[in-house]
Amino acid sequence: MSIAVEARALSKHYGSVRALDGVDVTIRAGEYFVLLGPSGGGKTTLLRTIGGFHRPTSGQVLLHGSDVSDQPPDKRPTGMVFQAYALFPHMTVAQNVGYGLRLAKLASDQIANKVAAMLDTVGLDGLGNRKPHELSGGQQQRVQLARALVLDRDILLLDEPLAALDAQLRKDMCLELKHLQEKVGITFIHVTHNQEEAMTVADRIALIADGKLVEQGSAREVYEAPNRRFTASFVGENNLLDGRITTVSDGIATVETGGGAIAVPSIGTASEGAKAAVSIRSELVALSNAEDAQLSGTYVESVYLGLTTSHRVVLADGSQITARVVSGTGATPEPGAPVHLSWPADAARLHID
Repeated sequence: MSIAVEARALSKHYGSVRALDGVDVTIRAGEYFVLLGPSGGGKTTLLRTIGGFHRPTSGQVLLHGSDVSDQPPDKRPTGMVFQAYALFPHMTVAQNVGYGLRLAKLASDQIANKVAAMLDTVGLDGLGNRKPHELSGGQQQRVQLARALVLDRDILLLDEPLAALDAQLRKDMCLELKHLQEKVGITFIHVTHNQEEAMTVADRIALIADGKLVEQGSAREVYEAPNRRFTASFVGENNLLDGRITTVSDGIATVETGGGAIAVPSIGTASEGAKAAVSIRSELVALSNAEDAQLSGTYVESVYLGLTTSHRVVLADGSQITARVVSGTGATPEPGAPVHLSWPADAARLHID
């Protein structure tokens, strides 16, 4: 598969602030790629630098193999969907969608045909004569998508496109975005801090924090098998226990934490005496009997979350660990009761970073 976007050692500085710090990333043509991370981490700066709205301090942006680092947005094969809808209130839906085509001086019949086809593509057929204030939030977002897609650019940049929508509409629009991307077949690069949104749409996810690319992979990879401590802390609900490696033998590292010793599959950089962290996804931790226990502690409380219930346990050093189960399954201990915790042998992950 050909490469649509490549960032090479991309940096963007604002005085002493390093908004981007030597980022390398490659995005394949036709891929739905998500930039995920905390606010202020650099993901929007990366997106806007790819689009030409920011000029990099150093490094390169290549689109389809051509260096466009010094080119303005209108000279790049990219379209942009902003967080705010930014629709012209005095124009109809059709006029909003066709605005860029009019600037490009296309003939009126060409504009009408392209706009009609695009409104059908995004599910707004028959709404072309309405004004933006007559549409729902989801429909307004589709207008903005149509306005970007109708220009026939083959890379679409989406900056927190669902942030203004309520929770249920956001879920619905996630699926619509993924289906739309599959339908039009172009490259989507989508910025969000919402994990569920990222998991729903992404072919691949890149974690961006402190101006750096922390880790990338498929949604399943970054959720189930995070390599970096930051990924484990940001994606999903992981228990993180800090400690020091005491032994490494036969592919197993033993980490002495404040709550007790934990055996975990080793990694190549593991060595005795090294500081390390162990992560275990909360849904893989179970309240167990003493014979199966990997750690023991004191029960604190249960937190009902609808589909799941979280059981919080405090360990000997005061750190906490959470076991998340399907609500209504298993017994709930009394606060202050001694409890034991277990998980599958391969569920724990070792992090040295």
